[in-house]
Amino acid sequence: MAEENAISNSNSPTLVVGTPIRRFMSATELDTRLLGMVGALALIWIGFHFLSGGLFLTPRNLWNLSVQTASVSIMATGMVLVIVTRNIDLSVGSMLGFIAMLMGVMQAEILPGMLGFGHPAIWMLTLAYGLILGILIGGMQGVIIAYLKVPAFIVTLGGMLVWRGAAWWATSGRTVAPLDVNFRLLGGGPGGAVGYTISWLLAGVACIAIAVYLLYSRRQRRRFNFPQRPVWAEAILAALGFGVVIGAVLVFNAYPWPVRIAETYAQANGIPVPEGGLFISHGIAIPVLVAIAVGVIMTFVATRTRFGRYVFAMGGNPEAAELAGINTRWVTVKIFMLMGALVAIAASISSARLNASTNAMGTLDELFVIAAAVIGGTSLSGGVGTIVGAMIGALVMQSLQSGMVLMGLDSPLQSIVVGIVLVFAVWLDTLYRNRAQ
Repeated sequence: MAEENAISNSNSPTLVVGTPIRRFMSATELDTRLLGMVGALALIWIGFHFLSGGLFLTPRNLWNLSVQTASVSIMATGMVLVIVTRNIDLSVGSMLGFIAMLMGVMQAEILPGMLGFGHPAIWMLTLAYGLILGILIGGMQGVIIAYLKVPAFIVTLGGMLVWRGAAWWATSGRTVAPLDVNFRLLGGGPGGAVGYTISWLLAGVACIAIAVYLLYSRRQRRRFNFPQRPVWAEAILAALGFGVVIGAVLVFNAYPWPVRIAETYAQANGIPVPEGGLFISHGIAIPVLVAIAVGVIMTFVATRTRFGRYVFAMGGNPEAAELAGINTRWVTVKIFMLMGALVAIAASISSARLNASTNAMGTLDELFVIAAAVIGGTSLSGGVGTIVGAMIGALVMQSLQSGMVLMGLDSPLQSIVVGIVLVFAVWLDTLYRNRAQ
């Protein structure tokens, strides 16, 4: 009993008597499930590094891993809200392929005929077109689910078949390529990264933002007489945030451009090439920046807006939410519209990375997106989920796939592993909820 006693007041943090680990977790208020995911991710990385002969934890592979994770993590942020409201969206992969195909046709065939090849507005108009298309498709599915009362599983299962077939129908099965040169920057690569200097500038901005957020949070706690974290706990949280940012930038800047691309760039700009070769850092990839921006915005939407509160209220108790005056049908439609917009952004990144729109694009992405959300702590029973957790879950899923590719495992075996991980994650969620009750 003594270990469970706590002493608190309005001006001091809660002091928990117990093991050092319990006191540390109580003081820092870190999410144990989030830490568990980070620990699992670290074990996966270390394991694959040894099993792949030292190929996994290299700047090249980690940089590529971040780019590969971007599109899935973006869609996973929207899937969190969908699952929180006790719905599901099985159509995201097919929708991605359909939107990517239509965006490919728009920028490779329609807009060049109107504006001319290489026009600087092509990529912006194409992206706007994709976003509008995604919002309309998501809204249509949301209306059927919310107002016609057709279960989301059935609607999105039908959408998975419809949009995959529509992607083929749009171009009679042919691949659309090449894409607009500016649009391709969304996919990463030497031109689709911000470089050494800007990467460090962004790291500085991120560290300042972390410090400002911690200070603002502390001021708000004092303002409303909430218990505050100890100063040492705030310092540890700041150090952890700074360490993650600086470590990521160090890795991204350690990955150089390919030798021939660097030499071509040097010749075009009159830069002398030293004997050891020219080292030009990639820096942070543009799709990674897009994914981070989406994560920040979605976190704000989910935790700091009325819409976000409505979403979690609906997931916790739909009947009570409706009795409280929440227009649950319209909120459901908006959730699927938001999901459609995020799919459009992911479609832009995926097609830009390949420099082509293909019929197979987005195949099985629905599996990875749902798995990322569930692994990230989103409960299939509704009411529980975090955006950060889903993005870490996407990184876990992509790390598994990347590691198995480096080991040379066949694609069917990769699917088996992913399926097992998904079932295991749901089982852990069930255990966690049973213990919490």
